[in-house]
Amino acid sequence: MSVPLKTVAFSPLSEMEQLEYAKRILKIESKALNEASDRLDQSFVSALHLLSNCQGRVIVTGMGKAGLIGEKISATLASTGTQAHFLHPAEAVHGDLGRIGRDDVVLALSLSGETEELVRLLPILNGMGISVIAITSKSDSTLAHQSEITLALGPLREAGNLGLAPSTSTTVMLAVGDALALVLSKMKDFQEEDFAKFHPAGNLGKNLQSVDQVMRKDNDLRVAKETVTVRDVFSQISKPGRRTGAIILVDENGKLSGLFTDSDLARIFESRLDHVLDKPIAEVMTVDPVTVPSGTRVRDAVHILKDRKFSELPVIDEEHRPVGLIDVTDCIHLFPTG
Repeated sequence: MSVPLKTVAFSPLSEMEQLEYAKRILKIESKALNEASDRLDQSFVSALHLLSNCQGRVIVTGMGKAGLIGEKISATLASTGTQAHFLHPAEAVHGDLGRIGRDDVVLALSLSGETEELVRLLPILNGMGISVIAITSKSDSTLAHQSEITLALGPLREAGNLGLAPSTSTTVMLAVGDALALVLSKMKDFQEEDFAKFHPAGNLGKNLQSVDQVMRKDNDLRVAKETVTVRDVFSQISKPGRRTGAIILVDENGKLSGLFTDSDLARIFESRLDHVLDKPIAEVMTVDPVTVPSGTRVRDAVHILKDRKFSELPVIDEEHRPVGLIDVTDCIHLFPTG
């Protein structure tokens, strides 16, 4: 039998009051972040030293909302060059302690420092010789006392009229975790190339790819000699598959010399210059077009396409030979907004 839902009476807030209340919440959390920044001390440096010298993995753990923040911190560490994974403290005492190795370091999150499931783990971790870094509001808590290093957040005022729902505390925990992960990343000289290896999917990953991974090449590329007439070029290189909006022209040595686009052809017809169709395409092509070298980041190629309002961008090798073409239709979704 289903239990009927209780009807909730909403407090009548005007739109102005709603906005003011939301701004107040953000200001409370913003103030807490500034205070957390001012509170950072040698303990943070010690935590960095311990984490940077970790020969195993960073095991992040926490219960409830702190656990959810811990999962995010673990993911940030992993994607920025520090091996890490999240361990649920309740599952740990039911067999998952086997996931922790002697060379690992544990990063434990608890606002009160007295979370039962977490406190239960501490004697076990200490017995295993595992170093523990605590992130907690209470420097005199059980978690703080049984950890090698404590990052004390100090007193935190939760946002909201009740002051109960984890809000300010989770924001500050996440920010401190981000600070640890990103400073570690900088210490390790973690570069874009490294980040791309761990993040190949999504727009972020695609932007970090090399143009060689997304460019049109081989059978999808239309290439012709600059000495051939416009008419012959279009009759000879009509190919099935993905059609590009440009023809790459090369000289007698196979080096890129120009580009002829569908727009160029349209202008010939619009101007009724039919006689041009029987002239060498070199006479009407765009000479020495803008190019990018093989290995260029997709992000950089996209910026050129957007800023210069190009539809096509040839990719060349070290000898200026065309190896591919970036077509705007293949990467329009990667264009920065605004």
